[in-house]
Amino acid sequence: MRAFIFPGQGSQSVGMGKALADASPHAREVFEEVDDALGQRLFRLMSEGPADELTLTENAQPAIMANAIATLRVLEREGGISLADKADYVAGHSLGEYSALCAAGTFDLATTARLLKLRGRAMQAAVPVGEGAMAALLGADRERADLIAGTAVDQILAEGGETRVCSVANDNDPSQVVISGHRDAVERAVALARELGAKKAMLLPVSAPFHCSLMQDAADAMEDALRDVRLSAPVVPVFANVDAAALADPNAIRFALVQQVTGVVRWRESVLAMADAGVTSFVELGAKVLGTMVKRTVPDATPTSVVTMDDVEGLLKNF
Repeated sequence: MRAFIFPGQGSQSVGMGKALADASPHAREVFEEVDDALGQRLFRLMSEGPADELTLTENAQPAIMANAIATLRVLEREGGISLADKADYVAGHSLGEYSALCAAGTFDLATTARLLKLRGRAMQAAVPVGEGAMAALLGADRERADLIAGTAVDQILAEGGETRVCSVANDNDPSQVVISGHRDAVERAVALARELGAKKAMLLPVSAPFHCSLMQDAADAMEDALRDVRLSAPVVPVFANVDAAALADPNAIRFALVQQVTGVVRWRESVLAMADAGVTSFVELGAKVLGTMVKRTVPDATPTSVVTMDDVEGLLKNF
């Protein structure tokens, strides 16, 4: 069995999608449609930068999605395949869940782009710049990360400080967990990490503390936006970040997308659940990020990354 998987924020880079667009009119069509939907020249930003503008959450999210869907479109149109015939499941990491839903037909491309633009703006606006932070804990599993984050909060309270948020945001694989929350609490967790059993901890270059309770305003904004959007049943089930379970009902998907903004990205559990369902092949579209996480979680799995036309042609030979 096979799952198509879609990357999240952090996988963007200047030049993304350009070679694919140069090689395929089908890829160009995707980028043009996204530009039209957003009323901006996003593809020019993806191709030429500047990097700091591309990295802005409201640009990075639709850009990553557009790049992944362009890759899928090339596979489908030039390879003569369909997602429904070649994938048993889809899943995406954080914003990648929107890419997965677009790929599976729950949202059309223009709607997905507009939702991600709104999501990016809402997440950035939820917490003033400088008040939040995120950090990666390496060599730590979910249980260890919970201990580190909780100890940081407890220490601040014991010292007479205010109640702070510091919690697991992304459970990526058995040795990589990301925490998120108030900056002082996350910095305290980084300082405690090695003492409490992590191999390494480092602050991440992000502009907001994603996937924690501080994002509630953004969750409310997405609830309002999704209320007025029509969702179709996906052509294959989608594994949701919030509960690491396969969803096919549009109402359940809508609820999961709202919960995802403040909830933990349960990627490790999602990969394990897909493997338990029989998935042995994981095809990542548009980046080379998730394959390593898959392999650390399920050593017997076969991850494949599809970014270039050569990658597309290589994958088609294996179908």
